[in-house]
Amino acid sequence: MSTTNLGEEIKDWVISILIAIVLAFFIRYFIVELYMVEGPSMRPTLVNGERLVVNKFIYRFKAPERGEILVFRYPRDPSRDFIKRVIGVAGDTVEIKDSRVLLNGQLLNEPYILERTRGAYPAVTVPEGHIYVMGDNRNNSEDSRFKDVGFVPLELIKGKAITVFWPLDHIKTLP
Repeated sequence: MSTTNLGEEIKDWVISILIAIVLAFFIRYFIVELYMVEGPSMRPTLVNGERLVVNKFIYRFKAPERGEILVFRYPRDPSRDFIKRVIGVAGDTVEIKDSRVLLNGQLLNEPYILERTRGAYPAVTVPEGHIYVMGDNRNNSEDSRFKDVGFVPLELIKGKAITVFWPLDHIKTLP
């Protein structure tokens, strides 16, 4: 092999590796990202240690909808991410009364929770540009009911959780 051919081959490899790195960063920062569930706040839907695929570009084209599970930056410490379910969107009224969640005055159908929500929470209206989130494990979740989370600004949303991919026996798509 001549020096010219070796030089061309090294150049081709370097260019291929650089393209792969650029594509990987583009995909990770703009399209999808992988997350690991930490803690029990989304049980039984998601459990500690599961790994998720999060669609990072969907909310560039549409607003979050009630029932979707999403990842957002924790308002008090944006270096931390939270995973919660959207309960209310702008204009919705959310209230917890008699251990049940009411959305716009109607009992919210929540087949994904295991136990009733402890306590009461006065009716609040979700402001424009925000969402109201709760964990599925209501009695062990830091969510919009607490001042440090509160209404989540749309700009803190990182993406929609779309699939559990690990462990293999837990693979499923999410609402």
